[in-house]
Amino acid sequence: MELTDFIKSFAEQFDDTSAGQIKADTEFHNLDEWSSMTALAVIAMADGEYNTRLSTSDIRNATTVQDLFNIVSGKQGK
Repeated sequence: MELTDFIKSFAEQFDDTSAGQIKADTEFHNLDEWSSMTALAVIAMADGEYNTRLSTSDIRNATTVQDLFNIVSGKQGK
């Protein structure tokens, strides 16, 4: 799993936020479009594309997209 691919997949969960705004160090909770629905979309994305289950606490405890990537990477294969 590559960080650039993860960022692209993460960015695809947003309708109005430009993919160019989302980088590894983006604090995603601060994005105007971030909501509980977006969080659910990210959980579904992690499950569908990376076969990894993110919990709501994983998302709540992550600050940046890099943090989420690290969580998903750490859970793969477990």
